[in-house]
Amino acid sequence: MLAGRNGEQAGHERSAPSPPHSSTHRRRAYGLARDPRYSLSQFLYVANRALNRTDIDAKQKTVTSKDGTLVAFEQTGAGPVVILVTGALADRSGTRWLAKHLAEHFTVINYDRRGRGKSTDTQPYAVEREVEDIEALIDATGGSAFVFGVSSGAVLALEATSELGGKVQKLFLYEPPFIVDDSRPPMPADFGNQITEMVSEGHPSDAVKLFFTKGMGNPPFAVTIMRLLMPGWSKMTGTAHTLRYDLAILSGGSRRPTITGQTMGRHCGTDSGSGRRSERGVFSPWRPGPHRDASYRPVPLPRRPQPCRGSYGSQSHC
Repeated sequence: MLAGRNGEQAGHERSAPSPPHSSTHRRRAYGLARDPRYSLSQFLYVANRALNRTDIDAKQKTVTSKDGTLVAFEQTGAGPVVILVTGALADRSGTRWLAKHLAEHFTVINYDRRGRGKSTDTQPYAVEREVEDIEALIDATGGSAFVFGVSSGAVLALEATSELGGKVQKLFLYEPPFIVDDSRPPMPADFGNQITEMVSEGHPSDAVKLFFTKGMGNPPFAVTIMRLLMPGWSKMTGTAHTLRYDLAILSGGSRRPTITGQTMGRHCGTDSGSGRRSERGVFSPWRPGPHRDASYRPVPLPRRPQPCRGSYGSQSHC
């Protein structure tokens, strides 16, 4: 039997503290912003509490992965199990909005990837350990699940599907950040080393800035504005040490997963492919536009998607 913190059994429910109501804190944050008696730090504190609230309807649970890492997650809804896999610098708070919508039809498992939120971080890191985390979640919630991955989390979800076989029934990839043509330059070869060095030297904010500019291609002035005004910036710097995890997932090395199950992918941006080989094809509804996080606006799935035949390094549109 897997055990969690303080001897809890895997998947054992823990009573969640009663968090502040989100709308109340949003109104209070707005009032503080307009009231000159309050400082900017007080405003940011209230705004940060509103952004990082706990879903009061979610069951707070934990499960222990094979290497002893404690994986914290929230469970909402009822129906087929779907596991949400977040991208870089994100924890489960970033996908609560999506979880809320999916919970109308699914049992949603919204978890903190290792090293983030309330999950622990056993070293040394390996992509295989994150796959084991997903397997532990699947085993604790019925033995099979759908998996939804966002950005670099989509690549991790693809890796898990390749390794776990029938435990992943269906897979949805939301904007996996594959660079397969000349639409944009690749990241520098030493990019991961630069990030790791900045974090180890005590400059996590600079590491996050470098990731947004060189890794994601955001204009430096926009990132500077984010750094100064975005309440969630400090939270991202707190997870800067996990950037190397996502870069390891994206590098792939010699790994080239092949999946045989149903897969749906959504790619926004230029005509640079996001398809990896699937024996039964990749469902890939495509629409132009910048990279967007699925947590901001859930996208309705087409009722009868048409399968496309795609291969690694190419994009098929349908």
